[in-house]
Amino acid sequence: GGPCAFNPEPLADFIDAAVIGDGEEAILEICRELRVAKAGRESRAAMLDRLAAIDGVYVPSLFSVDYKADGTISGIEPLRRDYARVRRRFLADLDGAPFPTSPIIPFMQTIHNRVAVEICRGCTRGCRFCQAGFIYRPVRERRPQTIDAIISEALVRSGYEEVSLLSLSAGDYGPIEPLLTHLIRKLGSRRIAVSLPSLRIGSLSDEMLTEIRKIRKTGLTLAPEAGTERLRGVINKGISETDLVAECHSAFELGWRLVKLYFMIGLPTEEHADLQGIIDLSSRVKACGRGTPGGADVNVSVSTFVPKPHTPFQWDPQISIETTESHHRFLRDGLSRRKLRFKHHDPRLSFLEGVFARGDRRLGKVLTTAVALGCRFDAWSEHFNFTAWLEAFTIHGIRPEWYLRERGRTEILPWDHLDAGIDKTFLERERNRATTGEATPDCRSGQCSQCGVCDFIRISNRLASSGSLEREAEVMAPATVAQENPVRQIIRLRLAKTGKSRFLGHLEFMTVIHRAVRRARIPVRFSEGFHPAPRIAFGDALPTGIESLAEIIDIELREPMSPEMVFDLLNRELPEGIRAGEAHLLAPGSLSPGESVASCRYRIPLPEGCPEDLEARIGAFLAGGEVPGERIHKGRRQEVDLRANVESAARQGDSLVLTITRGSPFPVAAYLLECSLEWLRSQKIVKADIKLKST
Repeated sequence: GGPCAFNPEPLADFIDAAVIGDGEEAILEICRELRVAKAGRESRAAMLDRLAAIDGVYVPSLFSVDYKADGTISGIEPLRRDYARVRRRFLADLDGAPFPTSPIIPFMQTIHNRVAVEICRGCTRGCRFCQAGFIYRPVRERRPQTIDAIISEALVRSGYEEVSLLSLSAGDYGPIEPLLTHLIRKLGSRRIAVSLPSLRIGSLSDEMLTEIRKIRKTGLTLAPEAGTERLRGVINKGISETDLVAECHSAFELGWRLVKLYFMIGLPTEEHADLQGIIDLSSRVKACGRGTPGGADVNVSVSTFVPKPHTPFQWDPQISIETTESHHRFLRDGLSRRKLRFKHHDPRLSFLEGVFARGDRRLGKVLTTAVALGCRFDAWSEHFNFTAWLEAFTIHGIRPEWYLRERGRTEILPWDHLDAGIDKTFLERERNRATTGEATPDCRSGQCSQCGVCDFIRISNRLASSGSLEREAEVMAPATVAQENPVRQIIRLRLAKTGKSRFLGHLEFMTVIHRAVRRARIPVRFSEGFHPAPRIAFGDALPTGIESLAEIIDIELREPMSPEMVFDLLNRELPEGIRAGEAHLLAPGSLSPGESVASCRYRIPLPEGCPEDLEARIGAFLAGGEVPGERIHKGRRQEVDLRANVESAARQGDSLVLTITRGSPFPVAAYLLECSLEWLRSQKIVKADIKLKST
């Protein structure tokens, strides 16, 4: 598991086991052991014993915890002699580890709608506040050739239009420049973007900024963390103000209009001057962009420092909600005067994060009670109920502030029986160096800091070289978009949308088609402009829940391809329920799908208790004039003439067949059948055919 697995004690009442560390190998061993245990009908206790024998697997029930009268821990006792300490699981070779290249592709829009490839695991920069920097050591880089192969296969299998290179600090990846150049030049003509979500100040050369600018036109995010060089020395964040300002100036010169700066408040030894430093440093960054074309915007985001287990600051206190709010007021006032935007985390959420980050088993009952009081999805502001959380603490007589206090160096910590691979003496040494602001160099390029992680036999830093990829990047064409063929070729396809796919909304249906076209490698033409999009035209939106045998789309190609080939390639990649029924080449000057349709014919099942005079109602409806009705559009009721868009209506067996020129069949069908819209939406209604206009 990730960071939470390194102190799962608040969840000890609920979990049977947790993997501490890297899971690629452990998950397979767990599955094998559980399969054997279930085949042998072993008891739960026997299963847990099997899991405990796997390196990196922590079984909370095999330890007992005792407490002193003052609430601190008096002892953590193993219930088995051979299971006294659980050591983190290490994956020695990231490059050889399997990586999923056939992800499950959701129909709905998700946050991480892209191919995400971990290019490196671990960071040895040694930022003293950063838990990930300690628990993911040592540095293990994937070879760029492996990354390139993973991306190529994942794009073919997914149809995604963006690739993200993941790492704690992607800019520190050894061959990042040749890899980035190679990917941008390789993927640019296919309009596939490449993003680097985590960039460290000092890791960005002008060449890298230039390459990133070609593909990322949003803001540049940098994290100074502290407002003064003194405090950055305390946290071992070796960034000078001069370097930060110079890097931002380069970004503005290259065309960036927005820089986002991230800081923390409440860091150990923080003084008022450090808060003022956030304001002053942010102002300097904004000032360095004033002379550039278009000007510059700077957003300042602030989070509260939360001490985390297995870091040099694991003994330090966390500031209170009141102190946090006071800091926010000071920063908001100062930054607003300098015309800087200010954002901050909710101090109450940071408070709870601090409680559970260094919490013990007694918090399990608080979690149970909080859930009973209705707490759900609390990271979402609209669901967060801080009052309920405080009530849960009160019910069990627990003062949450107690968990934010400073811990003594000799105090037994809730996670002391969990070995992250970092020597505790190293953490104490780093905490002492923080007091004096003494730097600890990055062991990736400097001397070993003797943190205790590496055995230099199996576990050590593994760095990648660019190899042939650098030479490939040099000879590949610059990152320019491929020239479009001046000859426009448009293929029109008629699609069926049946079964469960009828519940896809119009935007989801469009996304399905776009990704299927990418997977099929159909040479679609793209629009010009800031955000190029595939030139695929769709008809009017089909009401969600209606099946269709007659959806039409137009795909504009950048190079010739026969309709039969497009038809075959697309059908191989479309999901269940969506199929192309025919394809043909569209004549120049033809109407778009939305303009082409003259009318649509729908088949609607008759309800039980259907009006006995249905034929007469239909006849009167067609023979009469305006029929007042209403429809709901974007949540608002609108008065409409139901008769205006109806071309024909008739009863055919157990169905009502409606032909309408535009709009939804629901309001007209509800009127003729004297039924509710809710009932209609629960039925299987089919758009059976369309009539096209003559061109």
